[in-house]
Amino acid sequence: MLQVQLEVGPDPAEVGRARRWARSRLVGSGIGDDEPLAETLILLISELVTNAVVHTGCPAVLRMLFGSTGAPGNAGTVRVEVADTSCRPPQQRHAQGEDTGGRGLELVDGLADRWGWQPEGAGKRIWCEVDRGIPLIQVQLQPGPPEREGAEGCGAGAAYEAHEAHAGSHRA
Repeated sequence: MLQVQLEVGPDPAEVGRARRWARSRLVGSGIGDDEPLAETLILLISELVTNAVVHTGCPAVLRMLFGSTGAPGNAGTVRVEVADTSCRPPQQRHAQGEDTGGRGLELVDGLADRWGWQPEGAGKRIWCEVDRGIPLIQVQLQPGPPEREGAEGCGAGAAYEAHEAHAGSHRA
């Protein structure tokens, strides 16, 4: 297991620095800069770091953990964690129409295989995992069955905690 981390200041300009840092670490771990997996991970990192610095106003720590399952053809899982010093739980919002915010955790929910959050010290840690064997952006763009109206967790204003129970689930 390889773990790398970056301290992020409470300034929105830090999000770009975190993306550049993460991209170089992904390349160093063997994930090509132009691979769909790299683009998915950079988007997840951007959303989680943005949430930490914009919604908490606190410094944060970005961690990436690269693991291996040992299964042939699967180079393991990449886990992204963002820890901050705010004890305020994250809220998943549902953006409407031309809203300029409120889509971050919806993107995390749609792109990550698993995600959740937990208290950490006086603050919290939000995490997501992506299995390296599946290029998620390609999978997400394939047509699928229409979403059912009233599906679990789809209510407007649902709290992030509603997805905590699903944190161990796997998306296919």
